[in-house]
Amino acid sequence: MNATILSDNEKHFPVLLNEILSIISPQNGGTFIDCTFGQGGYSKSILKFPKTKILAIDRDNNSKKFADLLKIQFRNRFSFYNLKFGDLTSLDLKNEKINGLIFDLGFSYIQITDYKRGLSFKSQGPLDMRMGLNDFSASEVINNLGQKDLELIFKFFGEEKDSKKIAKNIIRERKNNKIDTQKLVKIINFSKKKNYKRTHNSTKVFQALRIFVNKEISELIKSLIASVKILEKNGLMIFVSFHSIEDKIIKTFFKLLSENNKISRYIPEDEKKVNILKLIKKKPIVPSEEEIKINRPSRSAKLRYAIKINEAKNFEEEVFKKFKFLIDIEKLSEKLWKNILW
Repeated sequence: MNATILSDNEKHFPVLLNEILSIISPQNGGTFIDCTFGQGGYSKSILKFPKTKILAIDRDNNSKKFADLLKIQFRNRFSFYNLKFGDLTSLDLKNEKINGLIFDLGFSYIQITDYKRGLSFKSQGPLDMRMGLNDFSASEVINNLGQKDLELIFKFFGEEKDSKKIAKNIIRERKNNKIDTQKLVKIINFSKKKNYKRTHNSTKVFQALRIFVNKEISELIKSLIASVKILEKNGLMIFVSFHSIEDKIIKTFFKLLSENNKISRYIPEDEKKVNILKLIKKKPIVPSEEEIKINRPSRSAKLRYAIKINEAKNFEEEVFKKFKFLIDIEKLSEKLWKNILW
């Protein structure tokens, strides 16, 4: 995933930057983890404040060239790691006090228009969608998983109403030909009713495949859990999401760890649930009209943040239980190895 969205004129626009700077107050210093470094929009802006330090991560190894430039400029205050943000706990943070973590779950213009990645339905290239450190491609998913599995992926990761029909037609078509990007687009167009909306017919299926291939659901859940563990008390966790599935997961997680309304007075004190997070705003922060005019893709962005107020204890099981259904859909990928091998 990438920490920046670029508009069509390819200018560099970190989404909701002013709002994020206002939340983290970098003028007071601190150590922050830019969990979706991308081209370094957030990191560069934070490092302008002399008492700050950035640890940056990104699963996309193409981000390294941008990180190398920042490393030259801020040698003692900037580090970069080619890492998925779900693996945050693998960072060596023994000598670090983390004051904030920033996640931007969007994709950049450069990534979308790199047709070798196959992220766009306009691509003439392979049906790939891998963002780095992946186990399989979208082509392997489309050409190997069964109809029911594809239907589940499209329905719950893409919120696609015609998921059943699309999955059925994919199975029928691939008996004769391997499905590539443009063949998939044709199948989707054939399967769907007339579209009177501005959204392209293929948008939801491509979103679903991207989420599935990059395991974005489990990565997000693991990163939420890791953030709570890594943060110093009174530290901030900030998430910018771009579709409703991500936003629902973040909202649910924040609610789970911040609301402690149903506690019986008969439960012993040491067994009572303690709030781990505090929410300053329950509603998400969205871009201003001015920002949307400058950078139209930012229009779907939603920012949610929370403050860690207590140390975390034994909450992971409850979180995974809450999202078990979505995680189980991700686990359908385990069937790929059987299908490909046999």
